[in-house]
Amino acid sequence: MLVKLRKNESVENLIKRFIRKVKKEKIIEKILDKKFYKKPSEVRREKHFRRLAVIEKIKRKERQQSRE
Repeated sequence: MLVKLRKNESVENLIKRFIRKVKKEKIIEKILDKKFYKKPSEVRREKHFRRLAVIEKIKRKERQQSRE
């Protein structure tokens, strides 16, 4: 990943931009996930529960909007 120093930009701002880019690309999360082996069934299971959580969040949001 490359972050170039802009004209009249401080080093602090450059570091902040770099950190934002890293978080956006989820590089650290990927590295931590790959740190230990996960069985394929475990990966599928986590993916399934993440999907369920997203669906629940959408349903809660819809219920809240319908109340208003």
